[in-house]
Amino acid sequence: MINTMKKIGLAGSLLLASTVVAQAATAVSLDELLQQVKSGRVADAAENKARLDKFRANRATQIKALNAEKAEQKRQEAKSARMEKQFEVNDSKIIDLERAFQERLGGLKELFGVLQQASGDARGQFETSVTQVQYPERTDFLLEFAKKMGQSNRLASMEEIERLWFELQREMTATGKVVTFSTTVVNANGEEAIQDVTRIGAFNVVSDGKYLEFVPETGRLVELQRQPQSRYTSRIGDLTNASTGQYPIGLDPTRGQLLSLLVQSPSLTERIAQGKTVGYVIISLGLVGLLMALWRLLSLSAISAKVSKQIKNLNQPTTDNPLGRVLSANKDGGSEDLETMELKLGEAILRETPKLNAMLPLLKIIAVVAPLLGLLGTVTGMIVTFQAITLYGAGDPKLMAGGISTALVTTVLGLTVAIPMVFLHTLVSSRAKRLTQILQEEAAGMLAERAEGKHSGA
Repeated sequence: MINTMKKIGLAGSLLLASTVVAQAATAVSLDELLQQVKSGRVADAAENKARLDKFRANRATQIKALNAEKAEQKRQEAKSARMEKQFEVNDSKIIDLERAFQERLGGLKELFGVLQQASGDARGQFETSVTQVQYPERTDFLLEFAKKMGQSNRLASMEEIERLWFELQREMTATGKVVTFSTTVVNANGEEAIQDVTRIGAFNVVSDGKYLEFVPETGRLVELQRQPQSRYTSRIGDLTNASTGQYPIGLDPTRGQLLSLLVQSPSLTERIAQGKTVGYVIISLGLVGLLMALWRLLSLSAISAKVSKQIKNLNQPTTDNPLGRVLSANKDGGSEDLETMELKLGEAILRETPKLNAMLPLLKIIAVVAPLLGLLGTVTGMIVTFQAITLYGAGDPKLMAGGISTALVTTVLGLTVAIPMVFLHTLVSSRAKRLTQILQEEAAGMLAERAEGKHSGA
């Protein structure tokens, strides 16, 4: 009460001060200011007295409300005590009922555990099986059934147990059948379309002459980006169009794993692209060497045919072949001695030899440089691989294997170019040597005839 009065007095003083300040702003003289302060104090005192009277009048009401709240508190405390006693009684009953429930279950607990395990295992197998596309609703049932068997206060019905047995039996039966049905298929471009597919047991799914892959995460069939060889895909149409009988077809015994690896394995074009700049340089050299070798083989074959024709008519040499030009070098040989004639024939053979051996040094250089370029590409690729290992570590074997595989592509390309170039160089060189040998033999024969003629004349 005293504190309340102090608060009221303080409020009155503050109000009086604010009134005096407000009136002082409009006061003209000291007498007027004194009169205004006096009248303000009287008004404040009256107002404070009215407030105090109102508080005293409401005091009885506040005490009554306080007593009512205290009575409500006692009532709620009594109710809480009764509820606690009831809770203890109910808890004891629940314990007794739970004990009786467990005793009555007996061996059924093991049955429920087996059912839960069987449904969980079946669901895991069904989600990865290609038959899931045909029977997608069974996994939801198995999930709910496994959850139910995991709760000790719920029992399995006979219908649910029979449904579990039915799903297991249907999966076993479906794995031995070839069935055609309609479903959604995602093609190689990512577009979805409903089309007829043929399921071959639990191994593969085919449609429109192509193999499909089952993606468990989406539950959809996806067309393989890269199909197997034509000797496998060409037999799909006979199977899908047939109604009865036996037809040969390629199956993936791993249920799609080999086909998925086929998609990941790079093609020949992708392998060549892994060689990058060095690989393309090696291939260019190989093509240039192949064209030069073919050109020289054709040229030497034509020259060999003309030389063979000239051998049959040595007395009438022509200038369209090396042998004829060599023979023409001795057209005035009747007035010359053997040494001069031998020198002229040797000079003519030396003139023809570079023409026959044209481009052979280039073929030899390509055969030697191609594996060296392959080694260069391998070294640079290994440097890049080791830099990647330095940055990301060696924890991922695929990172190392992929980098090394890419680096070795250039070595393979270099050997692929060098080995044929060696054979082609040897073949062209042997042709050129054989023609050179013919020229030398004919020149030696001509010298022998000249020497024999002079000896007979002597």
